[in-house]
Amino acid sequence: MPDREKKKILIVEDEPDVSSYLCTFLEDHGFETVTAENGKEGYKKVQSEKPDLVTLDITMPEESGIRMFREMQEDKALAKIPVIIVTGVSREFERFISNRKQVRPPDGYFEKPIDKEEFLAAIHKLLHLEPANG
Repeated sequence: MPDREKKKILIVEDEPDVSSYLCTFLEDHGFETVTAENGKEGYKKVQSEKPDLVTLDITMPEESGIRMFREMQEDKALAKIPVIIVTGVSREFERFISNRKQVRPPDGYFEKPIDKEEFLAAIHKLLHLEPANG
């Protein structure tokens, strides 16, 4: 991403292989990445790092991605940060969380393994960046 500051993405993922894969993939496409292993650590990092976007697993030890997402929505300073769910949980969950009255639906939802092109396109759209080339 020439002539502008790199966009920072917080990856909240408890599986080291998936976290490493997402970091490498996003860094290869010009993003800065920060990681957290669970929702509790993720919430602290979203507060301190002020990322431009968060990718969030749902099922994690210590604190779930659902709770972290809800906590972000309750904090006016964090509620504006786009969140993309990246999970092994089926689309049934997407319908469930999208119908909850307590929180807005996530900005994106990808089942593992992710479709790399769709994932990158969603990030570019949410961050108002030019579409990725290749």
